[in-house]
Amino acid sequence: MERLTINRVEILGRVGTDPRIAMAGSSRIARFPVATNEHFKDRNGTLHEETTWHNVAIWQGKATPDFDEIKKGVTVHIYGRIRNSKYKGMDGEDKYFSEITANHLDICKDEKTS
Repeated sequence: MERLTINRVEILGRVGTDPRIAMAGSSRIARFPVATNEHFKDRNGTLHEETTWHNVAIWQGKATPDFDEIKKGVTVHIYGRIRNSKYKGMDGEDKYFSEITANHLDICKDEKTS
């Protein structure tokens, strides 16, 4: 019996740098970081903000906007899956890398600019 598994992630955050766009065969792929923020209070009531950076890769297709619209500082809503990779570094040591392979990306209008 095959067991059901789920690998799905959804984030809403700001693009950290303009995307690096590359060709993979006849398709284009964009890679860029996205920052998400978590706000919480410690036991003394002090408010803290924690930023997490996510590596994102998205293939150009019908569920993606024009890559020219993805710019540093733009708020994006992304869903996709997490992909982990392992490779040998220049020092011969194993290196690990995680990224979100996006299936869908929406560019959000900021409340401040709308």
